[in-house]
Amino acid sequence: EIKGDVAVVRMNDPNSRVNTLSTQMQREMTEVMDEIWGNNAVQSVVLISSKPGSFIAGADLNMIQACTTAEEVTGLSQEGQRMFEKVEKSPKPIVAAINGSCLGGGLEFAISCQYRIATKSKKTVLGCPEVMLGLLPGAGGTQRLPKMLGLPSAFDMILTGRSIRADKAKKMGLVHQLVDTLGPGLKSPEERTIEYLEEVAVEAARGLAKKQIPLTKEKGLMQKIQDYVMSYPFVRQQIYNTVQNKVMKQTKGLYPAPLKIIECVKAGVEQGPTAGYLVESQVLRKFRPLGVNPTYSTFNL
Repeated sequence: EIKGDVAVVRMNDPNSRVNTLSTQMQREMTEVMDEIWGNNAVQSVVLISSKPGSFIAGADLNMIQACTTAEEVTGLSQEGQRMFEKVEKSPKPIVAAINGSCLGGGLEFAISCQYRIATKSKKTVLGCPEVMLGLLPGAGGTQRLPKMLGLPSAFDMILTGRSIRADKAKKMGLVHQLVDTLGPGLKSPEERTIEYLEEVAVEAARGLAKKQIPLTKEKGLMQKIQDYVMSYPFVRQQIYNTVQNKVMKQTKGLYPAPLKIIECVKAGVEQGPTAGYLVESQVLRKFRPLGVNPTYSTFNL
């Protein structure tokens, strides 16, 4: 739907209780975004879910299960990386309006958008649960999160698989703005909240396009100090060593995913995004999704 100069893209998988990042959704999203980028009347975009309690609950694991060769898994990862890179480099600002679960591939999609707004609903959680399935974020998550949050917080999110609430996500810098939930009225509280979230997101998208809302905010003193400290290679190496030692202590090296996550993050930070994305896609080919493994949830980084 076009609202003035803002395109509102609503996600709603009719065949599922939650939205998942499936091959079909990726294909449809690519077609829609290409149409939007080619429409001169549209200046900005809002990405929102019509499904109560679910933004995107994660990637469709059947996509990986259906792969018969390692090359297919790598191709799947690289396809997701390319899609999100196009979103990240969009000439028209894209606002992710998040209500409900925003996990795995859903979070990777959201953090590739230029601006993120989340509701304060108890159902709104953000996280990278892939490690609990013996996997890792394979569409750019290991590359964008360290830039966005810094190494310690990024490692904590990706290696523990813990989900965080919207208020904490705002404090961490994962989302830019929070929206209150609404009570009952002529419609259900959930429906009213989604409509209100859309209104706020449309105004934010318009403000971004007109440069009334800055995409980046001025860093505070503590952030500047942290950036300065992290600019030293020996400091970063100390973090890699500390995290790896904790992983080895808790897993005895029996679970490869956490160690490969460290490898992906390190490649991106030390060698640049091209190397990082390549390692991420190549590492993913070595895994198949497992049942949820409680061992991972005991990580305390």
